[in-house]
Amino acid sequence: QVQLVESGGGLVQPGGSLTLSCTASGNIRMIYGMTWYRQAPEKQRELVASITNDGVTNYKDSLKGRFAISRDNAKKTAYLQMNALEPEDAAVYYCRAQVSVVSDPVAYYYWGQGTRVTVSS
Repeated sequence: QVQLVESGGGLVQPGGSLTLSCTASGNIRMIYGMTWYRQAPEKQRELVASITNDGVTNYKDSLKGRFAISRDNAKKTAYLQMNALEPEDAAVYYCRAQVSVVSDPVAYYYWGQGTRVTVSS
């Protein structure tokens, strides 16, 4: 009923920037929190940043100042602006959203399929 699709990943040189997008579709009643995670090879998935439906943000401490999360509720889309990228930022980035659908007021978590970010010269 709900799909999340991430886009915007790719290859970028160290020091470069990328903006990821996560768009929700389906018979949506309400999107609550939207969160970006990432998972590097042989590492656990970790929280990158989150944003509530009224714009309150939270970040992994080490990423504050380089990464910025935002959302456009009308477009059902969250963004992750990533600046000054480092090789250590290379990972698959996943979007998770807490969503309720028209037929059910209970909100559930949904995940996207991920978008790969490679940081290399």
